[in-house]
Amino acid sequence: MTALSHVDAIVIGAGIAGASIGAELAQDRKVVVLEAEEMPGYHTTGRSAAIFIASYGNATICKLNRASLTFLRQPPPDFSDEGFLSPRGNLYIGRAEDKAAVDALHAASPHLIPHTTEEALKRVPILRPEAAAYVLEEPDSEDIDVARLHQCWLRRLTRAGSTVRCNAAVTALSRGADGLWTVETKAGTFVAPLVVNAAGAWSDEVAKMAGLTPIGLQPLRRTGAILPGPAAGGFDHWQMINDVMERFYFKPDAGKLLVSPVDEVPMEPHDAFVDDMDLAEGLHRFEQAVTLEVTRVDRSWAGLRTFAPDRSPVVGFDPGSDGFFWFAGQGGYGIQTCPAMAWLGSALATGKPLREELSREAFDPQEVAPRRTMVNRLRKH
Repeated sequence: MTALSHVDAIVIGAGIAGASIGAELAQDRKVVVLEAEEMPGYHTTGRSAAIFIASYGNATICKLNRASLTFLRQPPPDFSDEGFLSPRGNLYIGRAEDKAAVDALHAASPHLIPHTTEEALKRVPILRPEAAAYVLEEPDSEDIDVARLHQCWLRRLTRAGSTVRCNAAVTALSRGADGLWTVETKAGTFVAPLVVNAAGAWSDEVAKMAGLTPIGLQPLRRTGAILPGPAAGGFDHWQMINDVMERFYFKPDAGKLLVSPVDEVPMEPHDAFVDDMDLAEGLHRFEQAVTLEVTRVDRSWAGLRTFAPDRSPVVGFDPGSDGFFWFAGQGGYGIQTCPAMAWLGSALATGKPLREELSREAFDPQEVAPRRTMVNRLRKH
């Protein structure tokens, strides 16, 4: 008979979502974080573009961004002896025919600073003038040290006496008459009154396994590529460039250029791979906007960014079953919102008050409460 490991909380998924909420819960509970792969952060967390943009996302996401910012810049000493952000800056650019989109972006984000084409070319000299007919600057965009941030969450978890189990794909989970959840994995069987579903692209699949109704989460493939930079060098200080019509984005990355075609292709949960045609089309759009010729791709990858239908996270207990807690749908924002999301999730899971950072934003947990596709459709009609 399989030995049972009894804990206070079982977190499914050890990416940035599972690691962060697991670390917060572990401060006064015994937690086990279960990871299907042989290392934490193998999927989306390890394939992030690593940028903090305060205005990136809908109104709910922007509140979480703002609530997270101070922690990411100046974490407490017991978490890290230095911050996770470094200056980068971000320029949104548009062609002459993109004026309506540029105006709409500026209206929605009035803090963005308009610049001339000439100023944009001073900052990022490989831009073609026609690609930067309109320019808006997000001056506070910053690079994120994703790997170190993820490791600090995991270290906080283990220092508190909790554990991460890798190669522990969930094979079954059920709730007994005693109110305890039993989670069977390839690494053993675990029992707890609380299960946190932080499985990213697989979160709806985990819910189905538990006999619960899926939320309607949709994984979307996003592709990235690393290219050689200009031969002359000296581009590490360039700002990130975002095409306002989302044809591409690029930024310096460890002596090279990171370029993405900003694709969002619906996918089933899986280990995402690059579609060569999509990447080629994206790189062609990039080449039309710069004077740099793409002669080779040093490395390319794809990851899944998973969204609920309204593109806000899903955080809270499932209304259909006690002790099953959703922590999913973080989309492309999970790295930059992870402090606020972890505080929010742990507070809602344990009944504790919200942290000051969230209260200051007048954050309403109903903004992220579990909701399903049909509910959203009914509200729209």
